[in-house]
Amino acid sequence: MALRARRSELATPASNEWMFAKAAASGADLVFLDLEDACAPAERESARGKAAAALRDLDWGRTTRAIRMNGVDTRWAHGDVIEVVTGAREALDVIIVPKVRRARDVWWVDVLLTQLEDTLGLTKRIGLEVLIEEVEGLQNVDEIARASDRLEAVIFGVGDFSASQGARVDTNFDPVVAYPGDMWHYARARVVVAARAAGIDAVDAPFPNFRDPDAYRTACDRAGAMGYTGKWAIHPSQVDIANTAFAPTPEEIAHAEDVVAAYRAAEAGGRGATSVNGMLVDAAHLRHADTVTRIAALIGASGETAERTER
Repeated sequence: MALRARRSELATPASNEWMFAKAAASGADLVFLDLEDACAPAERESARGKAAAALRDLDWGRTTRAIRMNGVDTRWAHGDVIEVVTGAREALDVIIVPKVRRARDVWWVDVLLTQLEDTLGLTKRIGLEVLIEEVEGLQNVDEIARASDRLEAVIFGVGDFSASQGARVDTNFDPVVAYPGDMWHYARARVVVAARAAGIDAVDAPFPNFRDPDAYRTACDRAGAMGYTGKWAIHPSQVDIANTAFAPTPEEIAHAEDVVAAYRAAEAGGRGATSVNGMLVDAAHLRHADTVTRIAALIGASGETAERTER
């Protein structure tokens, strides 16, 4: 499985060619050209060629190139995979599968991709991400998260999920009445635990109100606190916010590096714990520090600008 940064995943309608260049230059960790909900049904088939050409011809830099196909229970699914993979070839990194309800939905896409890659002689394996947008999908999320070794991330799709649950929400998918805490905490927790147990990433839901950057930042921070790797962006203005929110700060990176160094030194001396800045450091702290340093390496960040304190 490829290791990728997923702090921000930017949605772009695959039928809107004029948006492609801006999306490619947005700085998002991942951009997906959307063949599903962002495309009118009459445009979905013609959008496939537009998406393939954009993936192939534009300069995407370090951005992961993806599409969101239509659900496996629709008439477009088969053609989405075949036409875009055939047209884009190695220029396509990831396919996002929406409205996954059961592990067999993932298996269907996996088998089709395997056949295509063999037929086309592709040298790079295409990864998968799946959306949990149905209550049935949430019930089956543990088996879904382990359904394929192509699977790289599970995404919580709160919009369709709220409809599936019959929830009373506004256009930002927030409850229309006063609700104690996060109404979607249970679903978010199920998704992130299933993803982490399977050794893959969890990505949080879109935030439609792109004119409220402060609220979006708060939503990013809360998702990050739960262990989510990143969040969807529905507008380029949300990309930098997500990239910052889900990245460790130089101070956090420097502290993590100090923790790793101190623990390894203690370990070499036959001790299972030590201290950094007057705080205990043991194996549990090492696991947290390893996560921070891994993310930092993935996004090319460092702790060089942070001030170091004495251990």
